[in-house]
Amino acid sequence: MKRLTGSVQQIAQELRREQLLRFEQANDVEKQVQAILEKVRQEGDEALIAYTNEFDGVTLTQLQVAEETIAEAFDRIEPAVLQALEAAKQNILSYHVHQVEEGFADFPSEGVIRGQRVLPLERVAIYVPGGTAAYPSSVLMNALPAKLAGVEEIIMLTPPPKNGVFNAAILVAAKLAGVDCVYQVGGAQSIAAAAYGTKSIPRVDKIVGPGNQYVATAKKQVFGQVGIDMIAGPSEVGVIADATANPVFVAADLLSQAEHDRHARAILVTTSSELADAVEEEVERQLRELPREAIARASIEANGRIILAASFDEMFDLMNEVAPEHLEIEVADALHYLGKVKHAGSVFLGRYTSEPIGDYFAGTNHVLPTSGTARFSSPLGVYDFVKRMQYTSYSQAATLAAAPHIKALAYKEALQGHAKAIEKREEEYENSKN
Repeated sequence: MKRLTGSVQQIAQELRREQLLRFEQANDVEKQVQAILEKVRQEGDEALIAYTNEFDGVTLTQLQVAEETIAEAFDRIEPAVLQALEAAKQNILSYHVHQVEEGFADFPSEGVIRGQRVLPLERVAIYVPGGTAAYPSSVLMNALPAKLAGVEEIIMLTPPPKNGVFNAAILVAAKLAGVDCVYQVGGAQSIAAAAYGTKSIPRVDKIVGPGNQYVATAKKQVFGQVGIDMIAGPSEVGVIADATANPVFVAADLLSQAEHDRHARAILVTTSSELADAVEEEVERQLRELPREAIARASIEANGRIILAASFDEMFDLMNEVAPEHLEIEVADALHYLGKVKHAGSVFLGRYTSEPIGDYFAGTNHVLPTSGTARFSSPLGVYDFVKRMQYTSYSQAATLAAAPHIKALAYKEALQGHAKAIEKREEEYENSKN
């Protein structure tokens, strides 16, 4: 792992520079995705079938996954995995129910009513990657908050399996989470289908879920025509650790993110040079034990960083600059330091709170802002699947009382039509007295 030295500002600047280099997208990807979106918009299902044949090597006769296929997945899934999904579901629901938002009505003065309604989105799509990146836990994390929000229809988009046999856990998770329809189409073409609608796939109000650079680019390009959750980058973890931390645990947690893909980032910040040395040795030892060693090693060598800080405050200052997706605080009395964290997607407190606890079981969401976007965005939640509609009611008397202020501002902004709309009501009132 590369070691970085310097001031907090210098190190933060170097990390941001590295981040920009890693996430720059080539123009050809943008252009390819744009062409795919346009073809699907114009040709619908025909384009989806053609792209699935070209990119996935699968010839489809229908886009929707049959209910019998989903039911059969329950017969194939391992009992332990089913039990884990059911337990995770309960934890996700029990956590996210606290995010359910109520509207309000306000009566500030005689004749005036103001308020806000919280309304669920009507239809959302969840994108679920296929192949080795098939994560049933992500199905639960995306669909269950939508159900709690009251979304009327949830559809799932996932690439068709090359061998014709779906990952059983993906389909089971979809059923457990209340997904209404599953469509076997992936990539940028599936994002286009959800954004524009085709004969088989309905147009949605929002698209959520992770995907490769083509999926991420497609989501970015359709945003504005449809809502999206975020443009997610590669996974990342930051670990703040003092001399009391266990180097075996720290190394394992760094590698738990590095194994995601070659672009994943793992950063350790510590006040202990002895811990830094021990973690570096442990990372090398544990790498040799991982089945995904090649991916994890490429990630650690390219993006793994160890930073020696001069103080506790400096450790937190640096991580706040990084704003990592996952932040582990492996120090004595970790909860005491939570208030020092300003920017992070999800925080894991204490030596036994390994990040995978959040990925799979705790109930907190694992769809998180990456690439420093935790400075201004939040984990996926119930609030992502609702919209807020405000309303106002003024009686005649209240409107007449407010008229001088409204007209003063309207004329100041040279919007005479706004002022006239109020004056017409004043005229009606004056005429009614005659």
